[in-house]
Amino acid sequence: MGRVLIIAEHDGATLNASTAKCVACATEIDNDGIDVAVLSADGAALCDQAATLTGIAGVLKVDDPVFSEQLAATLAPQIAGMSDGYSHILGPSTTFGRDLMPRVAALLGVAQVSDIMEVKGAYSFLRPIYAGNAIVAVEASPDRKLVATVRTASYRAVGADGSAPIESVAADADFPTHTRMVEIKASAGDRPDLQTAAKVVAGGRALASEENFGIIFTLADKLGAGVGASRAAVDAGYVANDMQVGQTGKIIAPDLYIAIGISGAIQHLTGIKDAGTIVAINKDPEAPIFEVADIGIVGDLFEIVPELEKQIG
Repeated sequence: MGRVLIIAEHDGATLNASTAKCVACATEIDNDGIDVAVLSADGAALCDQAATLTGIAGVLKVDDPVFSEQLAATLAPQIAGMSDGYSHILGPSTTFGRDLMPRVAALLGVAQVSDIMEVKGAYSFLRPIYAGNAIVAVEASPDRKLVATVRTASYRAVGADGSAPIESVAADADFPTHTRMVEIKASAGDRPDLQTAAKVVAGGRALASEENFGIIFTLADKLGAGVGASRAAVDAGYVANDMQVGQTGKIIAPDLYIAIGISGAIQHLTGIKDAGTIVAINKDPEAPIFEVADIGIVGDLFEIVPELEKQIG
């Protein structure tokens, strides 16, 4: 059995929790060791964080200014080039991983396995299909490298009590010049990241306007929660699309998910089905969201949410 290579997701300063969840998946695969590759402009601090992940054998530090922007077109050739000796190459099923890993698979000439949610064997996995309404067993060929994304909502992050060695690797791929970073627009603020937050408050189309969506932010701030939205709210322009939760947005698994004014279309439910406790607030008692909610409150959100805020204090 070969080794497993995990591609670290980070923002240049902090390792994303998705990396530790990929390690959790990799530990279920029969392997000869797990390495984490950190590609960045200056990854010393990032590698120190990665080295503490429980269960890994080593960290590969790949520093080059070309990785200052985490562009899939730039990262993929380097990852493909350093894949010798690895039987499995894993990345998170986040926006980052969904963009990157198919490119890696294409460069290696293999098919990608998407959204691993359970490991049945070294080349046997379960993954969701049909918006999570069915689970399919996937068998990959043991004669070829396996490139896959890990459904991070299905795994808990490993601990941080390790002390793996860090090895520097030269960035020597044939990097393309047809892609460049023009601009990054990200939501500012101190709220927890939507994909890793333990608590999430999300709003839907029933809020009726961008201004009204402010009550979601207020409640989230009082709870120390991340903020999400349904696709309908995003399409209506109430919030930016990086806050969308669901099949075409972010798949999340917070301990607490509060859905406010969200009807519960199947595409949205796909993104929250791994949440610990789901609280739904909706004036329609027949809304599909109540079928999956642990706690349901039927009523006018513009009356209920302010009352919740008062109770929180």
